[in-house]
Amino acid sequence: MSNHLAIATVTATLQRTLQTAVQGDVEGARVTTVRPSDIGNGTPETGVNVFLYQIITNPALTNMDAAPIRAKGNPGKRQAALDLFYMLSFYGNESELAPQRLLGSVVSTLTDLRSIPATLIQDTCDDSTLSFLRDSNLGDQVQQLNVIPMDLSLEDLSKTWTVFFQTPYVLSIAYKVMVLMLEGEVPFQRALPIRERQTGGTTPYFKQPTVERVIAAEGRLAPIHTTSDIKIQGQFLKGRDGQGPAQRGHQTLVRIGDREIIPSTVTDTEITLSLTSLPASALRAGVQSLQVLHPPTAGSLPPGAPGYGLGVESNAAPFVLRPTLDAIAVELNATDEDEPRAGQVSLQINLPVYPEQRVVLFLNEWSVTTPQSYLFDKADPRTEPTQTITVPIHHIQPGEYLVRIHVDGAESQLVVDDTPGSPTENWFIGPRLTIP
Repeated sequence: MSNHLAIATVTATLQRTLQTAVQGDVEGARVTTVRPSDIGNGTPETGVNVFLYQIITNPALTNMDAAPIRAKGNPGKRQAALDLFYMLSFYGNESELAPQRLLGSVVSTLTDLRSIPATLIQDTCDDSTLSFLRDSNLGDQVQQLNVIPMDLSLEDLSKTWTVFFQTPYVLSIAYKVMVLMLEGEVPFQRALPIRERQTGGTTPYFKQPTVERVIAAEGRLAPIHTTSDIKIQGQFLKGRDGQGPAQRGHQTLVRIGDREIIPSTVTDTEITLSLTSLPASALRAGVQSLQVLHPPTAGSLPPGAPGYGLGVESNAAPFVLRPTLDAIAVELNATDEDEPRAGQVSLQINLPVYPEQRVVLFLNEWSVTTPQSYLFDKADPRTEPTQTITVPIHHIQPGEYLVRIHVDGAESQLVVDDTPGSPTENWFIGPRLTIP
């Protein structure tokens, strides 16, 4: 995902990168970003000009009439996938072959720079001479930016210069940067979740455990929380008989993160395990992985057999662990009563959120008449795992809102009023936040 500054950030990053290269190879050379028709009008005598002459939607990633393209952890905004086409022109003293020397320097640099790293983009945004790019978030884009040379024929070059630039041709080469994911500003309306769904090989070790899926003990579609029992389904899950080492006297263990747990019940095809046997600090909101372990045992294999005296472990299987909101607080900026509100919401959740995880806050007005909904995905940055998340909010109308938090694909659940005869029976009733 990238905001409206992304295209300019790509151009500026290319300019800074090439400037560093050419000034060391050709004395006095500068890299400019003017129209080719302006070369020689106020530009240095020797240099490279980087000009963005065409943008197309990437055919592999863009389908604007279908479901929105979604960034990692961001289910609410549409994105455009763009390919950027650049014409790099070289000018200078022809008798000293300056254009050709500059061409060699640029091709050599871009041959090494087959993709633009996030660190290079961030350096560009931090450049004091490019303060207009300081709010660019291109460095957060998950999709890699690749720099690819274009093999334009003499006819294509001629058409480009005569149609686009209408100026005499100078020595040039074209490159394509792909794929830039440009994110829209307006989020989609986020509906309330469905309460309930009703739906009518060879291994290197003998009988190595294989995990096929991990589900909640309550059912395949039930959410998994830190208080849930889970079922691990697969083949050869139960460890073989035999006496294991004293410090690991169990034939079947489950590893989650850096913890190894003794499961409640074990059969060859299913293991039941309670996540309450793990501290919250050992888990994280979002996608978790687990493995089934068979510690080494004296009787598991005949002496001399491959793997004798060694433990075996299954494949890593994922499951999604949903966070729970423990506390919510809001701090508003001073505004007039008639103006929309702005401020920040502090969320205390039961699981640590790591710096690289994407956090999205959803607010749905608790109302039956034209309820408003909001999405905020700019949580304050984190430098270490934390259970307290601060999310700035803006342009929000006063009211009472249902609150959900979305961490890398795992969404907190809303509370349902299941009291018979209650005025709000079967309604979502919390957690709620009041914006005065």
